[in-house]
Amino acid sequence: MKTLFIPAKSKTKLYKSIIQDISKKLPKNIVIVYSIQYKSQAEELRKTLKPIAFTQVLGCSKPKFSKATKGILLISDGKFHATSLALETKLPVYILENNKLNKISDRDIETLKKRKKFSYVRFLNSKEVGIIVSTKSGQQRLKQAREFKKKLKDKRSYLFICNNIDAAEFENFGLDSWVNTACPRMDMNDSRIVNIDKLK
Repeated sequence: MKTLFIPAKSKTKLYKSIIQDISKKLPKNIVIVYSIQYKSQAEELRKTLKPIAFTQVLGCSKPKFSKATKGILLISDGKFHATSLALETKLPVYILENNKLNKISDRDIETLKKRKKFSYVRFLNSKEVGIIVSTKSGQQRLKQAREFKKKLKDKRSYLFICNNIDAAEFENFGLDSWVNTACPRMDMNDSRIVNIDKLK
């Protein structure tokens, strides 16, 4: 079956005064990243800010930036991408949301670190685990999940294969921990999930 992707566009308007104000608060050598619905706003900012890189981010993408990068400006909704980018890149990350510029704080990063550490400890102490496998293109890692299952000698494990992963459904299975082989950012909002790359 063929999949058709149609991006939704945000109608948020960026005014010149806002763009000028933003430009004063950002470091030099920034990169601009954006969610697809904010592409037009990102392109407006690009003209004034002249970033050294300009790219779209997806929920499961981990973009890499040059060593010259001094900061990241994300045009998106919420802190999901921004906090993850700050943790992964160790760069200052600013998020533009509803015409307001905010910086991801050290506290935001520490909270995420603690959640990830708790997830890891929970896995170590678990007796039964579920291994999440997505059927989505770009996220399907069934081979990796099966290899991991074979190596897991001290725990009882089960493979869960699905297209749309709903963490609310985890309650139906009574498992202690969940190992994620799909989107690498699934662990950000649920302390029961640990990414497989953290267990190698």
